Amino acid sequence: MALMDQIKEKAKTDKKRICLPEGTEERTLKAAEIISAQGIADVILLGDEKEIKKLSEGLDYKNVTIVDPKTDKRLEAFAKKFYEMRKHKGIDEKTAHETMKNTLYFAVMMINEGDADGMVAGAVNSTGNTLRPALQIIKTAPGISVVSSSFIMEVPKKEYGKDGILIFADCAINIDPTAEQLAAIAVSSAQTGKTFGGLDPKVAMLSFSTKGSAKHELVDKVIKATELVKEIAPGLEVDGELQADAALVEKVGKLKSPKSSVAGEANVLVFPDLQSGNIGYKLVQRLAGAEAIGPICQGLAKPVNDLSRGCDVDDIVNVVAITALQAQNQK
Repeated sequence: MALMDQIKEKAKTDKKRICLPEGTEERTLKAAEIISAQGIADVILLGDEKEIKKLSEGLDYKNVTIVDPKTDKRLEAFAKKFYEMRKHKGIDEKTAHETMKNTLYFAVMMINEGDADGMVAGAVNSTGNTLRPALQIIKTAPGISVVSSSFIMEVPKKEYGKDGILIFADCAINIDPTAEQLAAIAVSSAQTGKTFGGLDPKVAMLSFSTKGSAKHELVDKVIKATELVKEIAPGLEVDGELQADAALVEKVGKLKSPKSSVAGEANVLVFPDLQSGNIGYKLVQRLAGAEAIGPICQGLAKPVNDLSRGCDVDDIVNVVAITALQAQNQK
């Protein structure tokens, strides 16, 4: 069974309530029907109720709830809560009230207050618009300083990782992370590997150098990040700095880092910056025919995931399943 099919099956075992705040968007409406029919999650569509009902006419909704923030009885309480959270940033009560009418903000507040378990958006909203409410309301998970992203790479030639499954991070959010941010990305990515790939994480902090083979400030950043990971998560198997071949190829790993428990066996690859991460996952996707599942947002206290504005219906269904599984693992 393909990994995405496994994720969907796991999502069905403990159904979660997932908000889709772009409730009047055509692909989202169709995805809600599929998610409902397959029993992947209980969907909450947010938006103008009359418009949603009109646009969804003919679709079969079994476990779909429609929420209109502008008329919902929780609006006043949510607005007051948001004002208390953000008044130190200069927000006034009127602005808080208007902000909470926004479906993205209302959905995240539902998650914060326990009325939903996760959110998926981005079909018509930018990454910034999608993640901003989450950063302002639910914030990052304890001990994690930065929100990041990862891809699950399922490579047909199952030579590396766990049966061809590896985690690549960060490939979509942090352009030039600091050593501290790289360390947080590594810890989050290891958890993603456990949650979705069933991995026993072996984390490689990637560089163009292995164990001092090159001297540069960029290498120093990766070395420092590796040390920080060991402090933050002392039980996690991590090593760096490692070149990609030393991380993945057993013979090369033993040659370049013979005392390492990660070299030659890595299944979580942490790239030093967004350029290398984004280029790396796309090269493996295109040249090796890998399926790239994601990006998966990681590091938030509760699950919120961002879609590409070029997504199709299947992409939305898949990301909802991923979000549901994150919610199952954040009990």
